[in-house]
Amino acid sequence: MNRYLISFDDGSMDHIPETDLISVGEATRSVVREAKAAGVWIFGGGIQRQQSTSVATDGTIAVGPVPETKAVIGGFAIIEVSSPEEALVWAARIADGCRCAQEVREIMFDPESR
Repeated sequence: MNRYLISFDDGSMDHIPETDLISVGEATRSVVREAKAAGVWIFGGGIQRQQSTSVATDGTIAVGPVPETKAVIGGFAIIEVSSPEEALVWAARIADGCRCAQEVREIMFDPESR
């Protein structure tokens, strides 16, 4: 079993009218409930817009996103499935619920992270 990061960029849901946000949230939570029931859900959630703090290797702290970063993650899910194809199926279901495209990336295995 491999773990995958399914994510979308901040602003990817800006096209959704505010009046639709409740139904979009429910559609997305429905997919999350299905992923939990299927045993593939690890963790996920939305991320507050531009509310980051960066800590450099020397301990310097900067409020806000890293300046050279062009994209900022707006939301994510970590799932554990048996194949890349299965991860894409879940990403498609999340994309349908969120009404925005999803990026899928395999997470490198680290035996100490289990």
